[in-house]
Order: sequence, then C-alpha cells, then structure tokens
Amino acid sequence: MSSSRSGFSWTCLARDGSARAGLLATAHGQVATPAFMPVATAATVKGITAGQVREAGAGIVLANTYHLMLRPGAGTIARLGGLHRFMDWPGPILTDSGGFQLLSLKGLARVDEEGATFRSHIDARSSRLRDHAPPLWIPRAAAGALYRAKPGRWQAARPARNPCTERAGRPIARAW
Repeated sequence: MSSSRSGFSWTCLARDGSARAGLLATAHGQVATPAFMPVATAATVKGITAGQVREAGAGIVLANTYHLMLRPGAGTIARLGGLHRFMDWPGPILTDSGGFQLLSLKGLARVDEEGATFRSHIDARSSRLRDHAPPLWIPRAAAGALYRAKPGRWQAARPARNPCTERAGRPIARAW
C-alpha cells in the first residue's frame, strides 16, 4: 500500500493486525514509521544540538507553530533562511497548526472558518493563524503540517464532533 500527495509519499512495509510500519518520504528525507520524533517546540530540542538529535536516531522533529509565531516570528525565520536553516536541521520537520493552544490557552483564542486568533500568553499581543495560508516556514513539499481543528470532547456523541472535523477538512483542501 502506498499513497502520495504534494511531495509526500507513505508506503506500508508491514502489517500486524491494525499496526502498520512504513516509510514516509519527503523532500527533506525519509522517515521509517512508527518514528521517534523529538519535540523542538521553539525550533530546538532543549539541551542538545541538532547533530545529537540525529545521532539519537531521530529522522524527523516536531516544531510548534504557535510558539514560533510568537518568538522569533515568521519574518525572522524567513530572513534567516527558513526553518530548516534556522534550526540547523536538514531532515523532515512536522509542524502543528497551533490547534493545541486552542485548548491549553482557553480564553486566549477565537476560532472562525478562516483560522484562529490568539492573544499571546507572553505579552497579550494578538496574532492570527490563517488556515488557507500556511506560515512562511512550511514549504509545501518540505515539511508536514498538522491542521487546526477546535477539538470537541472525545467523549461526545459523533454528531457533536462532526462540525469540528468538517471545519478542519476545509482548510486542508484549500491549502494543499
């Protein structure tokens, strides 16, 4: 089984019941799945270098769009050559959409059909993440992006979750 879209491909190499092992191919390299993915929230894995992350066996890292948007900001990252160069990480980077902050920063975020507006937990400045315009540091063929959906309660009945799921799917279709 193999699937490909927008510069990415994933190939299933093995199955065991519901579990699958595969290979994710991106413009910045291949990653065997399941994968060890260190968290580089603000473009760094705390306490170690990018080389040490690679030596530990990581083929991909996870960065946080909300935190990068606040510090250092998309403009700074762009001026310094993009996220890969800024992080000194040549491999694939998975960035989230900022959606987790919709839960963790309750009261500081407002969601609408076009994206989310956040009030910074640092200085109360307002920032906007638009679903149809991925941040500057996410080249479409270079990194993955987890898209924002205002999560419903997982215990909620299926109809209560559907509006969140449907809203999350629309920007994915627009952006990619």
